[in-house]
Amino acid sequence: MKYRARFVGKALMLVAAIAVLGGIVMALWNAVVPSVFSGTGSVDYPHALGLLILSRILFGGFRGRGGWHEGRGWRRWEGMTPEEREQFKQRAQSRCGRATEKEA
Repeated sequence: MKYRARFVGKALMLVAAIAVLGGIVMALWNAVVPSVFSGTGSVDYPHALGLLILSRILFGGFRGRGGWHEGRGWRRWEGMTPEEREQFKQRAQSRCGRATEKEA
């Protein structure tokens, strides 16, 4: 019984959090976007929820992971020698089209 109550409580908290986040997205959109970009209108609540879901798909996924997925990239970085780190930085900068500090 205690497990079921905890599960229902967490489910209600999740629904409430999604509702609040949708309202925040709607308020921010309506406050910022129409004044910055001419020709755009305000959004209603269902569209704000759609924007929230779209942003989670594009930028965060739904598994709660973001950035350096579960620290794998950070662990790899920590395991590198200083020479390997420098080589990694140079490869990353060359892919981005930026000049390295030595070239500048």
